[in-house]
Amino acid sequence: MNEIPGFPPLPNQPTPPPASSGVGRRAALTVAALLAVGGGGAAVGALTYASMNHGGTTTVIRNVSANGTSTATEAALSITDIAKRTTPGVVDLVVTSSSTNGFFSQPQTAEGSGFVYDTKGDIVTNEHVVAGATSIKVNFPSGVSYVGKLIGVDASTDLAVVRVKAPASALHPLALGDSSKVQVGDPVIAIGSPFGYRGTVTSGIVSALHRQMTSPDNYTIADSIQTDAPINHGNSGGPLISASGQVIGVNAQIQSDSGGSDGVGFAIPANTIQIVVSQLVTGKSAKHAYLGVSIGTPVNGTGAQIDSTVTGGPADKAGLAPGDVITQIGTSAIASPNDLTGVVDSFHPGQQVKVTYKRGGNVHTVTLTLGTRPS
Repeated sequence: MNEIPGFPPLPNQPTPPPASSGVGRRAALTVAALLAVGGGGAAVGALTYASMNHGGTTTVIRNVSANGTSTATEAALSITDIAKRTTPGVVDLVVTSSSTNGFFSQPQTAEGSGFVYDTKGDIVTNEHVVAGATSIKVNFPSGVSYVGKLIGVDASTDLAVVRVKAPASALHPLALGDSSKVQVGDPVIAIGSPFGYRGTVTSGIVSALHRQMTSPDNYTIADSIQTDAPINHGNSGGPLISASGQVIGVNAQIQSDSGGSDGVGFAIPANTIQIVVSQLVTGKSAKHAYLGVSIGTPVNGTGAQIDSTVTGGPADKAGLAPGDVITQIGTSAIASPNDLTGVVDSFHPGQQVKVTYKRGGNVHTVTLTLGTRPS
């Protein structure tokens, strides 16, 4: 449903496990795949999470406009300089969970990445990396490990916060950039633990913008960043970093024929991270505005066409119906479904908004109150 709403080398490093090792908490992917190490093998042309030993729900990339409109003005650094500055703030997460096989329960592990968000010890990672966790071990670049406590998760944006009790000297927070300033062609690097190789740095460019990923609970993650920087299973939760050394996204999914990196990866944008994580670190659940519709692209013209409405939802109560084409929310013009998703995400639950839409060749306007996105 398209809802609007540094690590030093390890001694005696083992041979990396195959991407198909382990049993995830979710069913094996059919069309799409995720990024933690392990998990069900990706199907041909599949999108997959980049975490090890987790499966995932079917996830489909929606192709939308890839044109950037704003200019990044930060001074560019070399890849070496970026890595030196940021690798100390990137961590490796080993997550233990329980798997039931018939009458027996057995532990299983997943491995992913994350980065230090603040001096309180908050670590940002993907929700699918820590889903079902019974214990979390956070490995720092110095070689020191800490027990992680899960503070909050938001499955609808695939983000989570883990907290460690670590001295300030061990914490190197990474700064979030403004993902709205990212342009196609901007150089980027990804840091994480592909196949368990901690502190791996890869480089590439921003290949496209305004992609849409489907989250673990089937909502749309709007404005996702596409990159050709190699990311693989184990990179999930790790940062995608700009040439100025700022985090512009969290690596989450790859499109792959082989189950490994084929040069098409996707990251959750930094502006979404800022909104969601600022709520999670307080111990609160992330709240998202909700319109209560599924949408698609109109056959003719621009806008976001309503495919269906949720009974009793804000749109339904306001009289919107399937076939209506939304062209404006408040003062923001809506040229595509992605526009509508992004604009609704910028509001808060309970806010009143004016919706302009077309029906049968006529233009109508209605004011409605946005709801709170359900699980």
